[in-house]
This record gives sequence, structure tokens and C-alpha cells, in this order.
Amino acid sequence: MGGIRASPVVAPDETGWRVAGHRAWLWAFAGQGVVVYRVAPGRGFDDAAVVLGSDYAGVLERDGWAPYRRFATASHQSCLAHLLRRCRELLADAERGQAKTPHAVRRILQAALAARGGRDAGELDAAQVAAEAERLGAAVDRLLAGRTTYPPNRRLLDHLARERDALFTFLAQPGVQATNWRAEHAIRPAVLCRKAWGGNRTWTGAQTWQVLSSMLATTAAQQRDPLALLVPLLCAPGPVLADLAIPSTASVAAAAKAHEPSQARPTTGALPGDRH
Repeated sequence: MGGIRASPVVAPDETGWRVAGHRAWLWAFAGQGVVVYRVAPGRGFDDAAVVLGSDYAGVLERDGWAPYRRFATASHQSCLAHLLRRCRELLADAERGQAKTPHAVRRILQAALAARGGRDAGELDAAQVAAEAERLGAAVDRLLAGRTTYPPNRRLLDHLARERDALFTFLAQPGVQATNWRAEHAIRPAVLCRKAWGGNRTWTGAQTWQVLSSMLATTAAQQRDPLALLVPLLCAPGPVLADLAIPSTASVAAAAKAHEPSQARPTTGALPGDRH
């Protein structure tokens, strides 16, 4: 747990699981060169805090699930992919006059992604990006102050109000992603396992699975050979700790940039982040 708690940025996600045929939840936490899985009986704040610690003070790249907002000492980045998909769904069903709000929200979010692209390309300096973030924040505030009465649009704005302070963290802090794609990528192999065999027969099996899966995912994140790590552990005469030292921030940032999906193309709104 120490590695994930020490990570300056963590992307969490959760999905349904089964233990002994009963409902459980699989949590995935993707941090700086470390991935931790946990099978838990619940989906609440206390279940996440077992891994992160209730006083986690880094940045959470997360979706809009309410328990994440209870990490009060953390900074937050709300997943823009989820918000953009919500806008697309509203636009698909909109009739005359109902499309104005989701169109406005989408334009703001895409402008934020464009500002990030300009920063990363060296076209905008820190002051210009900060000014753009302030301008976009003011645009969000004007939307929130509006008198939208169409219920789906009102729900969108209510959600946006709850996420207001978590919309543009990625512009203020380089290295923070605009979506929770890191967590979604970490949880995807586990979802494939669940589809194949449904979960674990016992809680002991679930604990074994989460430890082995965390180790394998972490070695993959660090681009290390899992067999070279596991064989000495299995041959050791007694319990030993795996050598999974967290790599430097610079090396992790370079690896993340190399593997980041096509979300860097901001004008399309086609970011990763579909729920499973």
C-alpha cells in the first residue's frame, strides 16, 4: 500500500466482482509505476481508503463517483471523457432548444483540451494556460448560474457544479491527465478475467488474486520481467518483500506520455473512458 500512497497522482476505478457467488467490488489504483488491486465487499469511501489512506494528499484522476470527493486532502481531476460522453448522449436525444447546454459544456471542455495541447506543444506558456483556465472556469460559472429547466440538462449542470473545482487541474499541474484512462487500462484485464470465470470462490482466493495481479500489473508498469521477480520470491526460505521500488517521476511521466492513447486530440471529443 505504501507505494500507491506515496504516488503523487493516482487514478482509481472500480467494477463489479463476485466472491463465493456474492456481490463484491474490484478496485484498481494506478499510480506512479505501481498498480494495486483490491477485492472488497463494498464500493464506498472506506473501501477505497483502505488502499489510499483517508488522508491521501496527491491528485486523484477519477470519474464522478461521489465517494472519491470525500478525499478532502487530495486534489482532484474529474474525467473529461465521461463528461464529454454525457454531452454526446444528451445531444443525441435533444430536440429544439435542448441542445444549447450540452453544446456549451462540450465547447468548454474541448477548449481546455486544446489549451493542454498548446502547452504540451510549446505554443502556450504557463501564464497563458492559467489565463485560459480562468476564462473557461468563468464560462462554467455562467452556465451554472443559468436558468436551465430541461431536467436532463439541469442534472448535467448540477453534476458540473459538484465537479467545478476538479475540471481543470490538468491545466495547472503538468503530468495530471484529463481523464481516468490509466485506471480504466489497469482494470480492463481484470474485467476480462471476470468475464472468463466470474470472480473468486473464496475471500482467501480473492486476496491471493489481488496480490498476484497487483504484482504483475506493477512489473508491467515498470517494464520489468515478472518471472525474474517471482522466482526468487518462490525459492526464498522465508517471507521476503518483492523489490518493486517506485521509479522516478521523470521516467514514469515519459512512459505515460509514450503510452497515452489518442485523447491528446482534443477537437474530436473522442477520449477514452467508456465504462465497462
